[in-house]
Amino acid sequence: MTSYSIPEMNCGHCRAAVETAMRELDPSATVAVDLDSRTAEIASAAPDEAVRAKLAEAGYPAQIAG
Repeated sequence: MTSYSIPEMNCGHCRAAVETAMRELDPSATVAVDLDSRTAEIASAAPDEAVRAKLAEAGYPAQIAG
């Protein structure tokens, strides 16, 4: 799993949008969102660049956390 910092994510709608975007990119992706820290742990077969591009397309630009 890779941890992504997603500063724009702060509510249940945001969580759903991030999860939906990742499942569109990779239906077998695992996504664990933490709204308090505004991070998402994502396990996907898609490369990091594709994950970040899909999140940005959904309105949630992300960077690898830590």
